[in-house]
Amino acid sequence: MKQSDIFRDNAENCLQLAERSEGQPAYNRYSRMADAWTALAKEQDWLDGEVPPVKVSVLQSQGA
Repeated sequence: MKQSDIFRDNAENCLQLAERSEGQPAYNRYSRMADAWTALAKEQDWLDGEVPPVKVSVLQSQGA
């Protein structure tokens, strides 16, 4: 299992905990944790070369 898949499993677990949580503070906490795990999974995919880097276009000034 890839590291990013483990991170996505952790995110899913946090979402399940959020659904079962009692009270808004706990729900918010688990939701933020799920977002963080998802971001880590995306970054790990990039580090593993599975996602290409973002293409950045450079604007050139016309007066130069």
